[in-house]
Amino acid sequence: MGRVTVRRRVLRIRDGVPSGRPDTLAAEEPLEIRVGGRPLTVTMRTPGDDFDLAAGFLVGEGVVHAAGDVTAIRYCAGATADGGNTYNVLDVALAPGVALPDTSLERNFYTTSSCGLCGKAGLEAVRMASRWSVAEDPLTVGPELLASLPGRLRTAQKVFDSTGGLHAAGLFTADGELLCLREDVGRHNAVDKVVGHALRSGLLPLRGNVLMVSGRTSFELVQKAVLAGIPMLAAVSAPSSLAVDLAAESGLTLVGFLRGTSMNVYTGAERLQAQPVG
Repeated sequence: MGRVTVRRRVLRIRDGVPSGRPDTLAAEEPLEIRVGGRPLTVTMRTPGDDFDLAAGFLVGEGVVHAAGDVTAIRYCAGATADGGNTYNVLDVALAPGVALPDTSLERNFYTTSSCGLCGKAGLEAVRMASRWSVAEDPLTVGPELLASLPGRLRTAQKVFDSTGGLHAAGLFTADGELLCLREDVGRHNAVDKVVGHALRSGLLPLRGNVLMVSGRTSFELVQKAVLAGIPMLAAVSAPSSLAVDLAAESGLTLVGFLRGTSMNVYTGAERLQAQPVG
């Protein structure tokens, strides 16, 4: 398996005084995901929870919806010239009757750690119909509990403590219980790892839960939440305009700038037990 962190020597300058020292960095390596032996995508990720990442990616593409849709996930051996395994290539076997993903030229499946949406042919191509309606989810969360989630997420981040360079995604219950946390150099990968864990555990749809992320909210992160049946997505930073549009269309509650006791509720404010003043 690949390493989650690596050590590199750096020149450190403090108050004008240079010194050499080792530094711990978050690892970043490519992962090629194949489906039925056919290459589908390459994503740059932090090694670890790769099976969850692959499963979550396929949920986000609308390919799989339940644990039974995937019969096996395995690393491909012989990925190097000497027959060794880099653990950077894996293959997903789908159950009979589950349609293979479309690999037409409309979509370039190469993704990076910063943007999982790169290569989409157009906005309409990613407005996928979810199997579950988050608009009908009766979840309600108090502002005080919601305000506590960034701190709980940060406390649970183990690799961030040593590198300071990883995004996190955490799945919380309406009572604030942390069900799953995943870290990665890519925020969309961290979410895929959470959703993939839920799929493989037979937990989809994730009704009545809150997805908390440690960065900004893109259109794709909202799409991933909707396709996993998550009714509320909260982030410590800003959402994009398309993220807000999709959240409004889907009935998802979208919260941004969740810092301390302050937050902006962009859509679905009825799920927060609070009323605007004035």
